[in-house]
Amino acid sequence: MPRTAVVALGGNAITRGGQSGTYAEQAENAHAMARAVCALRDAGWNVVLVHGNGPQVGNLAIQQDEAASIVPALPLFCVNSMTQGQLGSLLGLALLAEGRGRLPGVVSVVTHVMVDPADPAFQRPTKPVGPYFTRDQAADLVRERGWDMVRDGDRGHRRVVPSPKPVGIVEVDAVRALIEQHMIVVAGGGGGIPVIAGDHGLEGIDAVIDKDFTAQRLAASVNADALVLVTDTPKVYVDFDTPDRRAIDEMSVDEAAKHLEDGQFPDGSMGPKVRAAVRFLREGGRTAVITTADRAGPSLDAGDAYGAELVGTRIVGTGR
Repeated sequence: MPRTAVVALGGNAITRGGQSGTYAEQAENAHAMARAVCALRDAGWNVVLVHGNGPQVGNLAIQQDEAASIVPALPLFCVNSMTQGQLGSLLGLALLAEGRGRLPGVVSVVTHVMVDPADPAFQRPTKPVGPYFTRDQAADLVRERGWDMVRDGDRGHRRVVPSPKPVGIVEVDAVRALIEQHMIVVAGGGGGIPVIAGDHGLEGIDAVIDKDFTAQRLAASVNADALVLVTDTPKVYVDFDTPDRRAIDEMSVDEAAKHLEDGQFPDGSMGPKVRAAVRFLREGGRTAVITTADRAGPSLDAGDAYGAELVGTRIVGTGR
């Protein structure tokens, strides 16, 4: 029976640094990701693709606000659903093109994700979305729109929104059924549409869920064999900003947890990816990989056929 990998792809891989986010740019980047997914499929893996949407949801929120005098602006959770459709279409078309007729099908599932309304994240927005602004522009947005803004590295200031942890995947049974049909599934886009239980059923709530944590929750829920966390760095490093910096080829889940405890992986960097990997393995997963898209296949099937320089960082359970 084919193995299943859940692959988490960042929104920054679809709109890259220095790009304005045109459709042509996003489509070209989507094809690069699709080639990596098809390579995994050719290696015998069922694939569920989870994508981020930080740049896209932030840009669309700005369009909503700018046009509010003409048409009503929609809430953030609804904007999130709109980017799920946009990016699901973008990735689906790229996968079909790169698959060249050898895929049984590609299905994008608009996915709702349960969150806890008491999650402290709602009182402390931390998730960056949208483009970068200067300090003066950020101050204007705080005053005029009430946005929470923070400095994000050396590139400027960005809007931040609440990022609660995912509790459950509403459409998990549908995703599981599609996997059984060997479809490539795009699900949990942008971390999913955050919902809570209301008086009349599920209700949307304004937030953006971290796509790595949603990918982990989904992977555990469908009993996936592997979790692949795609980033722009081939490997994870410890002692990153010191002369003793070293890349990690493989570490156990306990070693990864110890590095997290020691502060080796900051929350604004590798922290969420390593935390998601640890949770996945402790909930029964076999292997987690953190690497670039093109190294995902060699990393999952690492062995004598590949040199260490060709694979990423593998995190494995103690009972593998």
